Amino acid sequence: MPLFQLILVAVIQGLTEFLPVSSSGHLILLPGLSGIEDQGLAIDVAVHVGTLFAVILFFWSDVKLALAGTGRLLRGKVDTAGAFLALCLAIATVPVVIAGLVLHVTGLADAMRSVAVIGWTMLIFGIVLYWADQKGAQDRTADRWTLRHAVVMGLWQAVALIPGTSRAGITITGARLLGYGRSDAARLSMLMSIPTIMASGALLGLDVIGQADMALARDAAIAAAFAFVAALLALGVMMRLLRSVSFTPYVIYRVILGVVLLVIAYT
Repeated sequence: MPLFQLILVAVIQGLTEFLPVSSSGHLILLPGLSGIEDQGLAIDVAVHVGTLFAVILFFWSDVKLALAGTGRLLRGKVDTAGAFLALCLAIATVPVVIAGLVLHVTGLADAMRSVAVIGWTMLIFGIVLYWADQKGAQDRTADRWTLRHAVVMGLWQAVALIPGTSRAGITITGARLLGYGRSDAARLSMLMSIPTIMASGALLGLDVIGQADMALARDAAIAAAFAFVAALLALGVMMRLLRSVSFTPYVIYRVILGVVLLVIAYT
């Protein structure tokens, strides 16, 4: 695959994975609107791995806490903050894993990969994010996450399997409606992304086993590296901006892109 295309796919994935604008929607649109050859599942897995390492590094203190608690959770003990965080993350991941398997087995996942679907989800869920961000209180912190809220945010996350919805956007929407502040909503959303990306990467990885060769492995390594850098940059900028800026700029982008895509789809 040409180096330019590898870098382009990796940067798009890295920049959009953790912003509320839908990375999957952008990657689907790239070959459809530009004429560039589809990057294939192997590169999809690679860029997911790159973004996974980025979010783990950025939120390492929380990840380390959850990892330390996972051992206690596996022994049936939820007596530490780490064990409780690990339990909440596990619970929040169940809905998207179940829904993802259903869509994968039935083939509905491929059926939804259209410009019209992405246009509508960009527009509709962008407006929903704006409404939740303006309406939601900001009196809860991520340290006060509850099991009930983990279930609710997990159900919101499952909706993100519809292309163009945005996993980050829909989970932030759910968190804002539950009263979490902007930075805390984003923090919970990013932590929820870790087991979700691992699950989706594993599912995609099963489909590409046996396809690998040296050239593909090289391309995958390049894509993963650029996705890692782009994701780390996007995370840093977003978390810094959320101290003083709302999610409105992302909403404006979503609405404009959604309208443009709908015009393209229906004309």
